[in-house]
Amino acid sequence: MRSGKYMVIPVVLLIAACQNTGANYTPVIDGPVNPNYNYDLAQCRQLAASQPMLNGDTAMTSAATAGVAAAGTAVISNKGHNVRNAGIVGALAGVGASALQNNQNRESIIANCMRGRGYRVVG
Repeated sequence: MRSGKYMVIPVVLLIAACQNTGANYTPVIDGPVNPNYNYDLAQCRQLAASQPMLNGDTAMTSAATAGVAAAGTAVISNKGHNVRNAGIVGALAGVGASALQNNQNRESIIANCMRGRGYRVVG
């Protein structure tokens, strides 16, 4: 059971790595910015932040990866604790993957919002 504590570490690291992305993303603008740039960026970030990091797709992805990991482990090493641990790790991987995708979606929201406000976003 002691190893169960360490399964949370990748999720914590993923969340920490995403701190300056997603709704905090600053797009690369080609060309001059107008005096309203900071206001526009703040409004676009607020719009992106209104989108949830974890949603219904998160649960489905988590369940699917947990099932695949548990089933694969059951075939290879049919021990109850191995199957349970593989299911937990699979579920955490699914949550992480979904959160990463939603984080990228937030960046796209900011980029598209800034384009809509007349900025030439290149990255």
